[in-house]
Amino acid sequence: MAVRYLLDTNSASYVIKGNFPRVRERLLKVPMAEVGISVVTEAELRFGVARRPEAATLKRVVEEFLLRVEVLPWNSEAAQQYARIRASLEKEGEPMGNLDLMIAAQAVAVGATLVTNDRVFRRVKGLKVEDWSR
Repeated sequence: MAVRYLLDTNSASYVIKGNFPRVRERLLKVPMAEVGISVVTEAELRFGVARRPEAATLKRVVEEFLLRVEVLPWNSEAAQQYARIRASLEKEGEPMGNLDLMIAAQAVAVGATLVTNDRVFRRVKGLKVEDWSR
C-alpha cells in the first residue's frame, strides 16, 4: 500500500509527545501502511533527541515511532519537485525554509497529502494539505 499521508515534523512530534490528542485520534483511523514521513522529518526528530541526550524516554518513543511509520527516502523526483517549487516561491517573493520545502516537495513527488498545521505549506501549489490538529 502506498503512503497517502505524509506527516510533517510538527505532526510527527504531536503523535510522539501526545500533546495534540486529535492528531493521534485521526492517525488511529488510518492504516499505518498509508502513513509515512520524509527522511528529512526523521533527521529533525533525531536532532531533537540528540539535543537532549538525558531524555531517554524521548529517545525510546522516537525510535518506536520510527519503527512503525514508513520513512520515505529522498530521491530524484523529490529533488525535481524541490527545484520547481523553490523557484516558483522565490519568483513570487515568498520563500520558505529549506527543510519544510524538502518535505513539501517529497509529498508532491509521491502524491501524498501533507499532514501539518503549519500555514506556510498552503503556499505550495499542487500540495494537498490536511490539518489533523483541529
